[in-house]
Amino acid sequence: MTKRYTEEQIIKAIKEHEAGAKVEDICRRLNISNSTFYNWRSKYAGLEVNEAKRLRELESENNKLKKLLADKLLEVEAMKDVLSKKW
Repeated sequence: MTKRYTEEQIIKAIKEHEAGAKVEDICRRLNISNSTFYNWRSKYAGLEVNEAKRLRELESENNKLKKLLADKLLEVEAMKDVLSKKW
């Protein structure tokens, strides 16, 4: 069973750890693995909730732009192929 946690929940868990709570206790309460917690910590440590939301928005926008770029590069390659053929 996969659970999806919000940025608020993730940052709250990280702040609990920074305040002295044990990783094992946090992981048991959230029903996640230690590696999941440490992945969260590497991504969200030092962020506030609004910054984490902005990070997610920027990652989403970046993925859209990468897809657009890939599509345009494919179009350019197709046009080069068409133009390179002799009529």
